[in-house]
Amino acid sequence: MGRKPPEPLIVEGKRVDGRSPEEMRKIEIKLDVIPRADGSAMFRIGDTIALAAVYGPAELHPAHLREYTSGTLRCRYRLAPFSVDERKPPGMDRRSVELSKLIRVALEPAIFLEEFPKAVVDVFVEILQADGSTRVASINAASLALISAGIPMRDFVVACSVGKVDGHLVVDLCGKEDNFSEADMNFAMMPKLKKVTLFQGDGTVSPEEVRKLLDLAEKSCMKVYEIQRGVLGEKFRE
Repeated sequence: MGRKPPEPLIVEGKRVDGRSPEEMRKIEIKLDVIPRADGSAMFRIGDTIALAAVYGPAELHPAHLREYTSGTLRCRYRLAPFSVDERKPPGMDRRSVELSKLIRVALEPAIFLEEFPKAVVDVFVEILQADGSTRVASINAASLALISAGIPMRDFVVACSVGKVDGHLVVDLCGKEDNFSEADMNFAMMPKLKKVTLFQGDGTVSPEEVRKLLDLAEKSCMKVYEIQRGVLGEKFRE
C-alpha cells in the first residue's frame, strides 16, 4: 500500500477490473461445505475465496484456560500456499496471527459467549484464493459458518473493505488496488443492531474522506447482509 502503481488504476471512472468506484464484485456463498464441521461456509467475492469451519461449543482444555462466566472464541486465519501468485510457505506467520486476532475481535461482540461458560468455539478460516480483501471475506465466511452451526448470536457480522485509489474513494478493493492504494480500510458491523465491530485501516485520508468511507462501508455491508440473509433463509426453509 502507498507504492506508485505501474499504470493508472482508475481511467475515465473505471477501475482495473471495469467496476465503478462504488461497485462491489460478484458475491457467491455456499453453506455446509465441510460435512464434519458443526458449521461451515464458503464466501467468494471476485477472485477472493474464503472457507470457514466452526467446531463447538466444546469443553476447553487445559482447564486453566477456561472462563467460568463466559465461553471462549478462538480464530485461526491462514492463506493456503497456493492462494497467491508466489507460493506461500505453509503454517502460521506474523500476518496470520494478526489477522486471526482481528477476525476474533470483529466476531466476539455478536456471540452470546456467556451462554456456554468453560467451553470453546473454534473458527478456522482458510483463504483458498487471494485477490484483495481477504480479512473481510474471512469475517463474512466465519459469521455465516457460526450461524450455520447454531451458535447463539445477537446478529450477523458483515464486513467490507473501502479505500482510496488514484484519488478516488472506492469499495471492495481487489488485489492490485490493495497493493497500490493510498488508503485501505476494513469495516465490520452488526447490521440490525447498527453497531460497528471492526474499523481498521492504513494510509492517509482527510477527516471528510473518512466520513465518506464510513458511509460507503455501511452501505456496502448492507448489500452483503441482504445476500447473506437470502442464502441462510433458503437453508432454514429447507
